[in-house]
Order: sequence, then structure tokens, then C-alpha cells
Amino acid sequence: MARRASGGEWLEEAKACLAKARTVEELRQAQAVVLPLEYGLSLEQTARAIGVSAGWACQLRTRFVRGEGVPGYGASRRGGRRRENMTREEEAAFLLPFFEKARVGGILVVSEIKQALDARLGRTVALASAYNLLHRHGWRKLAPDKRHPKADVTAQEDWGKNSPASSWK
Repeated sequence: MARRASGGEWLEEAKACLAKARTVEELRQAQAVVLPLEYGLSLEQTARAIGVSAGWACQLRTRFVRGEGVPGYGASRRGGRRRENMTREEEAAFLLPFFEKARVGGILVVSEIKQALDARLGRTVALASAYNLLHRHGWRKLAPDKRHPKADVTAQEDWGKNSPASSWK
């Protein structure tokens, strides 16, 4: 026989939350408190009734009692850069000399950026880290065109067909 659910002092608050729940998560959390206390359901029965696992139903109850609210609701969701080497501002400052050099006609060499990044971090990083860094700051690989944008292709073909044979030797 499972032990009786505790937390009777939270029953009225949970009932009030049932009435004003705006999301499914808020409703489930309130139900995880009300169903065992009001109707005597076990943790497994409560979990089945609200459509979650028994472990999750237990977490919902515990967080309600602690006043933490719905887990993940209102708080920041999973995502973002948790293992960043530098902040975005530091990255922008780090890349600034390379971008300035490229703006005045220089070539942006990724291996140079990688070496500078290794020195800045005090350890070696993958080449992909340098490419990811450039991608985050809007840089992309630009290759020269095969033809000039204003080239007249038909005129070039006509010239090639009608030119004297001596010019090709």
C-alpha cells in the first residue's frame, strides 16, 4: 500500500490554480497536487491521469509545493551558447583587425584566424571553430566569378569563331 500523500496545506492553492491555469503545464502541475490529496490517487494513478510519467508527476508536485512554478515555464528554455569561448562582443573585437584588413583589399585567411584564436584561448581549437566564428559574424566565403558580370558572351564566341588562326598559336 502506498503512503498517503502529504501537503494538505497546499490543496486550496492548487484548486485555485486549477481554475486559473492558462497552459496545459500549469493545469498538470495543479492536478498533480489535487488528485492525490482530494481523491486519494497514488502517484502512478495521478501520472496516468495527467498523462506524464510517475517521476515527472512527482517533480510537478514538489515544485508546486516549493513555489517554483511550472518547470521550464517562464524561465529560459534550453538553448543558447553554454560553452562559449568568448562573448559575442569579445568575438567581434577579436575579428575586427581581420575584417579591417579584408576591407582594404586583403584576403581573409582562416588559418591565420585559427592561429590567433589558439593564442587567444591558450589552447588549440578545431578549424571548424574559426569557420563557425566567422559564420556567427556574417562572414561567408566569396569566390571570384568565372566571367565578368558585364561580359558579352555572344561577342566573345563570335570573335573566337571569326578570328584568324594565327592568333591561337
